This record gives sequence, structure tokens and C-alpha cells, in this order.
Amino acid sequence: MSALHKPRLVIAGASGFVGQALAPRLSERFHVIGLSRSPRPAGHGFAEYRVCDLFSMLQAEQALEGVEYAVYLVHNMMPSASLTQGDFADLDVVCADNFARAAARAGLKQIVFLGGLCPKEGQLSKHLGSRLEVEQVLAGHGVPVTTLRAGLIIGESGSSFQIMARLVERLPAMVCPRWTLTRTQAVALGDVVRLIDYVVGREAHYGRVYDVSAPDVVTYRELMRLTAKALGKRRIFIPSLFLSPGLSRLWVSLVTGAPRALVAPLIESLRHELLAGSADLAAEAGIELTPTAEAIRLAVGGSATQPPHAFRGAKTSRQRRLVRSVQRMRLPKGWTAERAAADYLAWLPRFLRAFLRATVHSADEFSFSFAAFGPPLLTLRRSPERSSDDRQLFYVTGGALATPGNRARFELRQVLEGSTLLTVVHDYAPRLPWLVYVVTQAQFHRWLMLRFGVHLRKLPGDSQPGERKLGALPS
Repeated sequence: MSALHKPRLVIAGASGFVGQALAPRLSERFHVIGLSRSPRPAGHGFAEYRVCDLFSMLQAEQALEGVEYAVYLVHNMMPSASLTQGDFADLDVVCADNFARAAARAGLKQIVFLGGLCPKEGQLSKHLGSRLEVEQVLAGHGVPVTTLRAGLIIGESGSSFQIMARLVERLPAMVCPRWTLTRTQAVALGDVVRLIDYVVGREAHYGRVYDVSAPDVVTYRELMRLTAKALGKRRIFIPSLFLSPGLSRLWVSLVTGAPRALVAPLIESLRHELLAGSADLAAEAGIELTPTAEAIRLAVGGSATQPPHAFRGAKTSRQRRLVRSVQRMRLPKGWTAERAAADYLAWLPRFLRAFLRATVHSADEFSFSFAAFGPPLLTLRRSPERSSDDRQLFYVTGGALATPGNRARFELRQVLEGSTLLTVVHDYAPRLPWLVYVVTQAQFHRWLMLRFGVHLRKLPGDSQPGERKLGALPS
């Protein structure tokens, strides 16, 4: 197949170790496009890169123009701005929803998602629950999704594997808490790559979910023993029943250099037995799955010289400090994001009537100022062409607290089958001095969104008559 006639495929999460290993193999059949937040040269299987911040739906739409297939590898474990309010699960939902909406608009034929193995029983950890939410959100706008669920992916540059390898390499003796006896099935990076390649473009696998793993079951302690053997190290493992998850997070982060924001959700998930179901997909593809010991040997024998991408986190500029804030709340049954936006703009001046005045300049423009004096603090203008009943987008266009020329925006987004509302602030550059902003305006916004969530919980569902619209607010 000539390069001119290869179908276009996007890898979201192209800078991660799975994306970097996947591109050379997929390039045999596809024109592979990597998504990156900053410009990058083509190469290593990528025919091109497109600049895309997945927190922007507009950029996601532009990045997917002319694309037929996608592989989604994004996982927002680290903060993405100078100040991030909200946890990684909410950030994951925003990016996945943007991607799914953009994929539907572009007419993609298939999205392949690399998710996480699910325990057979018990309540999910936040990390594993987030993987399931992303799976659901990606499928929520009509594009067929093929999901491969994996546990620990063993590859030389994988963050989870590097955490384990660094522990083994740096500690001659390790105190092993109870979670190290949890059984699991890891999987070799090469097997993941081959299986993703196999399902891309095959209609029989659209809308299907598969577990992928090594053929053998081991405990996390046995994983560390196998890693020590592959490294040629003699290590002593001391059982302990008293090391709490909190202390585990602390010493793992201190020893390995991995950020606590990355370590904490991973440690929390280790209480689950992550065992795969059938290996029918590998059998169908004719792939002989790699035993765990061999996968570790191959990973240790690699040539990784840089810290994993996830260890490094987001790069932020002190000259342009930006804020991202995401709050999750329950949406009353039968409500839409548009109705919630109208309710918010009616509720806000009532809730803060002692010192806040809301002025409606038109059906799409509003401003807020102190009740007794002064110019507007913030002016927001709704974008009708970028809004819909399940997503309302406002741009911050002015006000004493707004930085001129910035693309700050505020949105209310309906997700997870319409039951959840996310209020999101993107790319807000504070006008106040940074430290003053962090301890005042930032805390006030978080508190205000929490109070709005409490307000929504008290409202009835679709039995409430009428449908409030944004154009019908009192001025």
C-alpha cells in the first residue's frame, strides 16, 4: 500500500511508552499521526505530529480532520497546569469526552482504547474506576470503541514498571506490606502492541472488550523477585503487616523519585487482584503471549536512559501561569447542561446577593461585579456556535480579574449518560499576583462550585415543570 493511500490513524498519548512502541508497527498499514501539545518532528513511525491540547475540543476537532481510526492512550495522572483543581479522574473524563465528540464529528470508524483490568469483585479504586469511565465516555458519542484491558504493562520506559525496577535496584532489603501478596497478571509491551495492531480496522472487533495479559499469574512480591533476578541483584524481602498504604506511597515516592500524584492512585489499586479472563483474542491473532519472567528480562535489557514521561509531569511557564479547575456534581434527572447553566446564572446572584451583582447584557453575555460599587470583575460571553444542550461554553472576555488577550473559558458539560455535570475552567491566567490568587480567588471559586453542587442535589428531577433557557434570565 503506497503512503498516499494509507488510511490516517491518530495516536492520542503518542509521547508515552506505548505510543512510541506502537507507531512503527502501525506505520506499515497506516499514515500514523501523533498528537502532541507542542510541535515535534516526524519520525520513529510517525508520519506527522499535530499540535493538540485535548482539553480543547476545538483543537481535538482540528487534529482529527481526515482521520479514519484512532488509538487512545491518554491518562492524566499528573497536573496539567500551574494550578490544577480537581483530580485525575475528572481530567480524564474531560479529555475523553472532547476526543469522542471530535471523533464523531470527523466520522471516525473506530477508536481503540487501552484501559485497565477490572477486579472480579469489590469496589473499584479511583484509578481503575477512572479507566472504566473513560471507556464509557469514549463510546458515548457513537463511534465504535474496541477496548483492551491490561494490568501492569512491562516495558523499559513504562512508569509503573520503572517504579518497581527502581525500588528493586535501590533497596538491598525491602519491607513488603500486605499488598505485595496480591495476585496479578502483567503483560509484555510487545504483546500489547501486537494486539492493538491486530484489532485496528477489523469490524468484527468494533464495540468489543478484551482482557490482555501474560499467561501466568504472579504476586507483586514475585514480580519484584523476578525483576531483581533480571537485574542480577540479590534482594531481601521482609514481610510486614503494619505498613499502611499512606506510608507505602511515601516511601515508594521517596525511593523512586516518582511524583506522589502518580504513585498514590497506583498504590491504591494494588489491593485488587487483577486477573484476566480468556485469552481468546491472542489465540485468534496467533500471538503467543510472553511469560512474565521473559517480559521482565526484555524490559530490563532495554536501553531506557530518560525518566518515564509520566515522571516528568507537565511543563509550565512562570511567565504565563495558567489555571485549570474541574468540579463534578450530580445533575438532576432530565436536566441538560444548558438548563444547569441557566440555573447557575440565576442562582449565583441570589446566593451572593449581599455583595455580588449579576448583569445580563444580552442573551449570551453576562458580567459580575460587587453589588455596591466598581466595574465588572468578570465578563463572560457564551459561544452559541460552540455550545449545545449537553455542553455550554463561555469565554472570559473582560473584567478586572481577567488577563487581556487570554483564551480563558468556562464550561458546563454533561457526561456519563447525562447523569453527571462537570464545571470546568480552562487556561485562566489570573490578573491578581499568583500567591494572592491561589489563597483567595482560587479557593473562592472551588467553594462556590461545591455550593452549586449542593444546590443541584436539592433540586427535583424532570418532574419540575418548565425548561429554563439562557435567553430568559432576569436582567
